[in-house]
Order: sequence, then structure tokens, then C-alpha cells
Amino acid sequence: MAARAPATSKQHLQLGADEVVLAKLGYKQEFRREFTPLEVSGLAFSYTGVLPGIASVLFYAIPNGGPVAMVWGWAIAGPFIMCIGLAMAELASAAPTSGGLYYWTYSLASPRCRNFLSWIVGYSNTIQTITGVASVNWACAIQIAAAISIATDQAYVTTNEQLYGIYAALVLSHAVLVSLGTKVLARLQRLYTFVNLCLCFIVIIALPIATPREYRNSASFALGNFTNLAGWPSGFAFILSFMAPLYSIGGYDASVHMSEEASNAATAIPWAIISSIAVSVVLGWGINVSLAFCMGTNLESILNGPIGQPMAQILYTSLGQRGALALWCLIISTLYIVASNSLLVGSRQTFAFSRDGALPFSRYLYRINSYTQTPVNTVWFDAVFVLVIGLLAFVSTEAINAVFTIGITASYVSYITPITTRFAFKNDFKPGPFYLGKLATIAVSSMVFMIFVFFFPSTPQTTAQEMNYTAVVLGGYMALAISWYYCPVYGGVHWFNGPVANLAPSMKGGSGDENSVSKKEQQDAELSVSVVDV
Repeated sequence: MAARAPATSKQHLQLGADEVVLAKLGYKQEFRREFTPLEVSGLAFSYTGVLPGIASVLFYAIPNGGPVAMVWGWAIAGPFIMCIGLAMAELASAAPTSGGLYYWTYSLASPRCRNFLSWIVGYSNTIQTITGVASVNWACAIQIAAAISIATDQAYVTTNEQLYGIYAALVLSHAVLVSLGTKVLARLQRLYTFVNLCLCFIVIIALPIATPREYRNSASFALGNFTNLAGWPSGFAFILSFMAPLYSIGGYDASVHMSEEASNAATAIPWAIISSIAVSVVLGWGINVSLAFCMGTNLESILNGPIGQPMAQILYTSLGQRGALALWCLIISTLYIVASNSLLVGSRQTFAFSRDGALPFSRYLYRINSYTQTPVNTVWFDAVFVLVIGLLAFVSTEAINAVFTIGITASYVSYITPITTRFAFKNDFKPGPFYLGKLATIAVSSMVFMIFVFFFPSTPQTTAQEMNYTAVVLGGYMALAISWYYCPVYGGVHWFNGPVANLAPSMKGGSGDENSVSKKEQQDAELSVSVVDV
């Protein structure tokens, strides 16, 4: 047996390529890399859940332009969504770690502000992933209620208490499922992808065939009718309809948080982001075209129908009770898949942020279960948080709807910051296998614009009860995060120093010269790794 040798190069000979990249970022390999590139792409696509996403937010498109908003609003939003995905893919290729966005922010920002910016992005990304779980589960609960309404021939009306009961049961079942081992979760992505793809093609192909003649629309109506039921000026109403595609094709960072469980992550993660967006944009447009041709012309009856869900109402009139119920149950199953993957992704973000000591109870959250080799503690922490968020349903419908939009606005805050620091500060950013260039400025501009748009209420004539509380909820949460950072004695400003290396010197702090290395980084640089040659 040879003597111990503190040689990083020898360590790299012992490690696979993914472990070497992760070690350069400062982290040891703690997860099992069971996700193949195809399964990572499947997770990203299943996380998007384009059809259940459309079903959940169709009420944004129909009153703000009708068929034109559904078809052409989706087509216009698609390229901007792809620009955001491309910018995200570039950063993921350079630093494939579960921490993702807040790690990139720290690496690229100036030493004077990187701790604060990393903190803000980390908390924005954490609330985005958790509210994403909440919004998808709430949408799933509503769709289950719609299925009950269809089954009872629209005679049953679900109460808020019953909706929350369904919601809680869904969240708890997801927590049990996501607590399983990485290999099981990875293989499930194959089934999830197959189910999602099949359902999309069923709607695109079967719906026009089964729809009665009286509900089939002409091409001039399906592709050219603009109906404004919201009351905003037509141009602004059309912009508001972008909420549908932006929500349906969101969560571009989903695969990023699985970086440490994916093989060949530096290329697999970027392509997962890009491929999931491309497939979702194309299939989503096809679904919207199919719906526009098969929805009839009475849009108010679709919005205000007794079922309570526009897409369920369309399916009911096109397929009848049994056909609509069968297809709706399939949509519910895919939304269940989306919610499950949302909790999976959220738990990895929570784990990464806890690994760097940024969250309360980090010492308890930063733990890998010895049996499943997954962060079970963060799974259940997120699940409890999601259950608490669901209580907003008892405040008002608008309050729980704010969870939908906060998922987008909080994600945009966490996306914009690292993309901007890439160009705003002097740094030695080294691209990975995937390189974009300055096209990222389009992504930032579109996200900044849409953040302000999503703060507006659904109609110009609104009451305090009907107000859009996204700005209040997001602002309140961010105010708490900033207050926690600057809290005297105990605040993060006194102890948070960004990502913490737990293996080798972390490749961060590229801005500034060599003499500007912080005390923390000097301590990190003293870490050495030894290997044993047999």
C-alpha cells in the first residue's frame, strides 16, 4: 500500500469526469449519479407538464384575447422563453451544481456585493421552487374537483375545506414518493415522459376528430378572433395572456438542481433545458390550436361554466361526460407527475442552500439519508412549508392565485441576477461546453418587462378582495429575507460568506485580482485532499 499523497491530479484519476467538475466547484460527491442524460431531459419536460399547465392557466388566455391569445400569444412568447432557457443553459454548462443560480451569482458578482446577491437569489429560488410545488398541487386539487363535477353531471360543488383536504393528501403522497432512492426516481422519468407525450398527442389528434360539428370553429375564428373579456386595453390584455405560456413552460432551472445526480452533467443539463423548452413550445402550440378549433364560439360560457375549469368545460362539450372524464383523469395524472417532480427539484435546491448554511435549521436539513442516499429531511421540510402556503386558500381566491404568479416573478428575480452578473461585473467566466454569448440580454429584458406586467390585477375595475397580491406576497417575503440578512448580531451579513467548499478550493470569486481573495477563500484554499493508492 503506497503512502498517502496530497495530489489533486491523483484524486482526479480516481474520480469520474462529473466528480472532477464538482470538486473544482468545491463540493464532494454526495448523491448517486443515477440520472442518464435522457432521464434528465425527461425530468425537465415532465416538470414543465405542458398540457396540465395549459389546463391550469387557460383562464389567463381566454379572457385576454380568446383564440388569438391562445394561438399567437403562445407563438410570440416561445422565442423569448427559449432565450431565457439558452442563458440558463450556458451557466449550467459552466458550473453544474445543485445550488445553481445562487452559486453562479456568487461566482460572477463583485466581491463587494456577491454575498448579498447570492443570499437574495438563493432565497428567491427557494421560494420559487416551494411555491411552484404549492401552485401545482393546488391546481391538481382543483382539477380533481372538476373531475368530480364531471362525474356527477355538474351537480357537485367542492368547498374550500374539501379542496384543502385533497391538496394536503397530494402533498403528503408526493413527500413519500420523493423520499425514495435516486435510482427509482430516475427510472420513473421514463414513464413520466411517455405519459406526457401520449397525452399531448391525444389532445392534438383526437379532440378535433371527436368534437361535434356545432363546436368546431372556422379557421378565421380559431386563428383570427380576438375577444377581450377582461376590460384592459386590447394590447395590454394580449400581453397579460402571456401568463399562460410563461407559467406552462417555466422552471427552466429544474434540471439544474439535479446536476449532482446526473451523468455527464456539463452537457446533459444544458440540453435538458433546451430540449424541454423546444418540445414544450411546439406541443403547446399544437394543443392551443386544437383547442381553438374545438372550443365553440361562446367564450363566456367556457369561462363561467358549472365545471369551474375552462379546459374541462371544452372537453365536456366536445367529448361528452365519459370521454371528458377519462381524458381529464389522464390530465390529472400528468399534473400529479409535475407536482412530484416539483417537490423533487425543490428539495434539492433546499438541500444545496442548507449545505452552504443559509437556511434556518441548516444543520438538520443538510443531511443525506443513509438508506435512500437522498435528502429526506429537506423533502419533508418543503412539504410542511407547502401545506402552510395552502392555507392562503382560506383567505381568498386571489391570495391563493398569487401563489401562481409569485412562482414566476420569484423565479425571474433568481434568473435575472446571475445572467446579469455574467456581464455587469468584471470576472473570469469560463464557458462550459455550451456557450451562448450576449444573446442573454434579450432574456433579461423580457423577464424584467414581464415581472411588472404580472403585478397587475386581472381586470382594471377591481376591489381590495380582487386585487393581485403578487407584489405584496413577493415583497413581503423578500423583505423578510433582507431583514434576516441584516439582522443585528444574528443576521446573514455576519456569517454568510456564499457557497462553502466542503472538499477542495472553490472556483469562485473570479471578479477582482488575486490579492482580493477573501479570508474565507484563503481558508478554503488550505483544504487538501488525500487518496490512497493500493
